[in-house]
Amino acid sequence: MRFLRPGAQAQGVETAASLNRTGAATRGVSPRRLLTVSGMVPGPDLSMETAMDRAQKQESIEALKSVFDGAGAVVVTHNLGLTVAEMTDLRLRLRKEGAALKVVKNTLAQKALDGSIGEAGDALFTGPVAIAYAPDPVSAAKVATQFAKENEKFAIVGGFMGQEVLDAKGVSALATLPSLDQLRAKIIGLLQAPATKIAGVLQAPAGQLARVFNAYATKDAA
Repeated sequence: MRFLRPGAQAQGVETAASLNRTGAATRGVSPRRLLTVSGMVPGPDLSMETAMDRAQKQESIEALKSVFDGAGAVVVTHNLGLTVAEMTDLRLRLRKEGAALKVVKNTLAQKALDGSIGEAGDALFTGPVAIAYAPDPVSAAKVATQFAKENEKFAIVGGFMGQEVLDAKGVSALATLPSLDQLRAKIIGLLQAPATKIAGVLQAPAGQLARVFNAYATKDAA
């Protein structure tokens, strides 16, 4: 029988123990992962992933800029736990009025605004934000305000028209104005109405008429 020298015997025991520890540590790990860790297979290129991530973020920022530039008004809301069915209902209501809903990442929205509406505007974008918007400055506010009244899991935070920042009360006030289609219908009705009816409209409180016309003047200027 061949006997190992004491030093070699100890080295063999240590090697076996090391192999056991390695097996325990790597149990359940895929072979490719083991090869990657060992350096035999290259891992993902982190610099390439970072570049792609930056490109995607920039694309999202540009898309938000287009939304903000094309909107008559933007209504900032909080989704406080709406179900998929409720979100679908809201989207359909908005779409019917020519408006839309978009869930946004707050940091990207703030970058898209680029300080154009000041700190008060940036402050709107905190929490679980979704924006409602439309070319018409009134439609999104009307639908969002009505939906918020019906559902406690949906809240109006504020909004903005051009560079004017609105709080929740401002959005509610905007929602009371006639939409562009309603205003057009009223103008056509006036053109077809008797002179006495036109005179009655002209005698309406100046403030009420001013608010309506100012909303659309602001939209055109933007």
